[in-house]
Amino acid sequence: MTGIADKIMQRVSAHDGGRWVSTPKDFLNLGSRVAVDQALSRLAKAGRLRRVGHGLYDVPRTSRVLNGPAPVDLDAAVAAVARRDGVRIMPDGLVAANQLGLTNAVPAKASYVTDGHSRTLKIDGRTVRFRHAGPSVMRWAGRPAAPVVQALRWLGPRAAADREIVSTLNRHLPDDVKADLLHNSRGLPGWALPLARSIASDQAVAA
Repeated sequence: MTGIADKIMQRVSAHDGGRWVSTPKDFLNLGSRVAVDQALSRLAKAGRLRRVGHGLYDVPRTSRVLNGPAPVDLDAAVAAVARRDGVRIMPDGLVAANQLGLTNAVPAKASYVTDGHSRTLKIDGRTVRFRHAGPSVMRWAGRPAAPVVQALRWLGPRAAADREIVSTLNRHLPDDVKADLLHNSRGLPGWALPLARSIASDQAVAA
């Protein structure tokens, strides 16, 4: 292996137990783009890295459950896309609601919103859709309460006002998420404001 390839593997090994997904842009301080691309190609051919999408690489892992190659960590892959392209990305409302246990519905395609262009990518054989969203949505990107806001937007006024949903979120959300939701509630649609206050009710007293 070349010196650049060894340095790439050292950097990859230092991240997240091998689940980190990298792009050539993550290694440009090690050499020219051509040299980095060549090193990544050699590493992939040698089986030390796995190419999971256009310009996306992770460390091959084995799944005991699947008795074969483990799928890519999709969140890590999406984070790599955001890093590479200089955009913000967060799960869409259905994905967020599912992650929070508010619906059993599972999207046919992994779907995200972004302040970049709308497009569809193939990542590890999966179709991943990125839909452009405006500033009022993307202002939550990176914030602790982002999944809650996305889930509320997807549920809409009637479903989001369901007492069980509000109670579930109130019981299970961490304090930092509730505080973020309450303190930034001015960025929510009008119908969602009382819901945010109910969800974060134990924070409202302190506020």
